[in-house]
This record gives sequence, C-alpha cells and structure tokens, in this order.
Amino acid sequence: MNRKIEIGLKELVKSRGISLRELARLSDIEPSIINKLANGKREKVYLQHIERIANALEIDDISEIIRLTKK
Repeated sequence: MNRKIEIGLKELVKSRGISLRELARLSDIEPSIINKLANGKREKVYLQHIERIANALEIDDISEIIRLTKK
C-alpha cells in the first residue's frame, strides 16, 4: 500500500482566519513556496519550513501540519 505525505496548510490558515500570504509573512517563507506546499505541488518538503510554520502558528504537534495518507 502506497502512502503520501500531505501538508495541511489550507485547513490551518482557514481555522486561524489568516491567508496563505499572511502565513508566508509570519513564517518568513516565500509566498510561492507556501502556495506550492498548500496545493501539494512541491515535491521536496524541508523540515526547516515545517519548523517555521509551526513557530509562526504556535503549533506544538506536527500532526497538525503533516498527514500521512493512503494513495
């Protein structure tokens, strides 16, 4: 069974009432990278980006950002 890692940024920003652009500003990550992560169009995910997103959104549990799903 194949699995896929998904980054749940759209749900995160919606639940916090901010935009992807605002997340980019808060996390100091290029807006284009945030958009690609949010839309599943980025093949490489850097732990530093996940760490910055977690810090920007004050997230303690990485599972709020990353999910492992079945393909």
